[in-house]
Amino acid sequence: MAKSRDLEQRLDRVEKQLRLYQKISRFLTRPVPLAEALSSIVGLVAEFMHSDSCLLYLVSGEELVLCAAKGSNPGAVGEVKLRLAEGLTGWVARERRVLAISREAYHDSRFKYFRDLPEDTYEAFLSAPIIARGRVAGVINLQHREPHSHTGDEIEMVTTVGEQIGCLVAQSALDDADLSRINFADLVLAGGTLARES
Repeated sequence: MAKSRDLEQRLDRVEKQLRLYQKISRFLTRPVPLAEALSSIVGLVAEFMHSDSCLLYLVSGEELVLCAAKGSNPGAVGEVKLRLAEGLTGWVARERRVLAISREAYHDSRFKYFRDLPEDTYEAFLSAPIIARGRVAGVINLQHREPHSHTGDEIEMVTTVGEQIGCLVAQSALDDADLSRINFADLVLAGGTLARES
């Protein structure tokens, strides 16, 4: 009986995760302003993870800028910035790796305090790079007030969401006129790419 209940719970979680991915994917196909899409996505991810906050930073030159937040000071969006060499978030961007800390994230030697962010007192921290066509476009952070051991599924989920957001950000660089001029079949058959690297 317990085994059956455990299986049902796991199946329910997988179904919810699939719905999360589907909802995020829909932002890739609809003409929604990027800021609105990112704000919705951090809300969806925070709800799915039962986290107390979800912060999304995007790269601007040599800095990471807070561009969307759920559970944080809304006035911090666009105001909180850190260099790529700073903090846990900067480390994730530089190393292009997921970082999971289950307790006392604020004691980590890489930690940087921001007085505008109440999340700086939270215990658990999960972060993944946002990847757009092989480049780091930003970082997504999830935080819990209380200690929280992150599962392999949670780590994989935030990694996948980071990849989806990377696609959305890269796609947003193309305007409708650019998209209307693309012959998608020729692009594939000619072996081209949508964004050529220099």
